[in-house]
Amino acid sequence: MNRRDSQKTRIAVADVQAVYAELEQRPILRNCVRLKECCHFKLTGRTPYLTKGEALLAAKALRATGRTRLPENADGLCPLLDRGNGKCLIYQDRPFGCRTHFCAAAGGPYARREVLDLIRRLEQVDAELGGAGPRIFRSAMEDALRQL
Repeated sequence: MNRRDSQKTRIAVADVQAVYAELEQRPILRNCVRLKECCHFKLTGRTPYLTKGEALLAAKALRATGRTRLPENADGLCPLLDRGNGKCLIYQDRPFGCRTHFCAAAGGPYARREVLDLIRRLEQVDAELGGAGPRIFRSAMEDALRQL
């Protein structure tokens, strides 16, 4: 990655982190109790989609754990779950969809109108990075890991 791309990535990651921080400040009552049911993609039939900026942040966080690639997961679990303890490897930097998901125990899904401005900011970061919009989790992550 050249210096210009590296700077662009740093700015994008900071922008995504700012979106996540703003979401945390919203007075919408949600509380992830880390049941991890939502992380069982095969069971729920739901897989998060990530914008390019989200994927880069998640990939950077995964790299910080010492991992350089996603594990295979024929079992349908999120590849970011630690197989030893079942915890999210990148919980603090987990994608927007993981923060606003459908989990009833956490308070149910966010209404789109409650977070539309944040979604648009993530889409703007994606466009600035030359992304093609939200992409399915594994593909977005693998590309981001290669880019870093």
